[in-house]
Amino acid sequence: MTDRLPDRILDRRTILRLGLFAIAGAAIPARQTHAPALASPAEFTDRASVPVSEDAASLPKVLVFLDRIIRTVAGLRPYRASGFLVRADRFGSKVIIHNYGHGGCGVTLSWGTGQLAVDLALKTPFRRAAVLGCGAVGLATARLLQDHGFQVAIYARDLPPHTTSNIAGASWGPVTLVDSDKRTPAFTAQFERASRVANRYFQTLIGERYGVKWVRMFYAGDSPLGQSWPSTVTPELYPTSAVAPGSHPFPAEFVSRRYTMLIEPNTYLPALTSDFCLRGGRIVVRDFATLGAILRLPEPLIFNCTGLGAKALFHDEELDPIKGQLTVLVPQPEIDYGVVSTSSDLYMFPRRDGIVLGGTHQEGEWSLEPDKAEADRIFRGHQQFFAAMR
Repeated sequence: MTDRLPDRILDRRTILRLGLFAIAGAAIPARQTHAPALASPAEFTDRASVPVSEDAASLPKVLVFLDRIIRTVAGLRPYRASGFLVRADRFGSKVIIHNYGHGGCGVTLSWGTGQLAVDLALKTPFRRAAVLGCGAVGLATARLLQDHGFQVAIYARDLPPHTTSNIAGASWGPVTLVDSDKRTPAFTAQFERASRVANRYFQTLIGERYGVKWVRMFYAGDSPLGQSWPSTVTPELYPTSAVAPGSHPFPAEFVSRRYTMLIEPNTYLPALTSDFCLRGGRIVVRDFATLGAILRLPEPLIFNCTGLGAKALFHDEELDPIKGQLTVLVPQPEIDYGVVSTSSDLYMFPRRDGIVLGGTHQEGEWSLEPDKAEADRIFRGHQQFFAAMR
């Protein structure tokens, strides 16, 4: 790895030539800096106590067969035991704002932590910024900066579709985020605002252009669905109902239903990239081996959205990988629901580019090679689950 490789610069003209604009002249969401006012958690009814019915005939089975596997991929979640980091540091005449360490919710929280980072930038006198990283967090941060009048350049070694964000199930919901014994009131407050801002922003992106849609997500297991820490902080974002016994087709004693947003990275990331370039943004393909190389950038304000790269670049010893793995099946357009098996930690998300099967959390594993044993566990577990559906 070298401090400086020959740059490749992608501007609006280059993006147009490469065909990355998903829809010519498509509308770009207007600036949104704050989440709208929400009702207090106390005003929300506990819907999980009110059983609802599901028409079993409306839930077709996923066809889990070996000849339907089209790819198996692995990615590394950038995990910090104390949670994501959003902080400003001064290095001489430069200010570096960190925005990384999202664990399994980089896509989910990207607009929220991006806004937290922009709030710090607005306290500086600078309006010319460099963003390091072109995944979901880097792109959201760059777009929010543009909406606040900043001149922005993205510097990244990898561009979509070769980012960690491309290898994500990307159902909206924070997971693998923070150790329970490391949560602080300050982090909880940051998380609360980031969640609400991100959830509301994603709702403005619903539709074909960005590949964001609402789906029914079912949680099936041997015991009732409990409350996760995120759902206790922002309960209004997790409206859940218990599904009446006998009215669902799943091989589980307890089933709950929640409507959630599903983000398709192969559509979403190119759309954000084209939006960024259409607004005058510049993308430079460059690798950085040292902090010194970063500080030689011409921009006075630098956003560190490098994910796991921050471990070496900024000596964050708390940052570690948690490997995740997906098996993708041939698309089934009729599958319009998702499933999380709370007993086995497996999940299925329906996307246009394939049926995504996942459910691995390998701590401290740096290899990007898919693990055969994990692939077999994912495949066999889903095969048994869907074969047992009524």
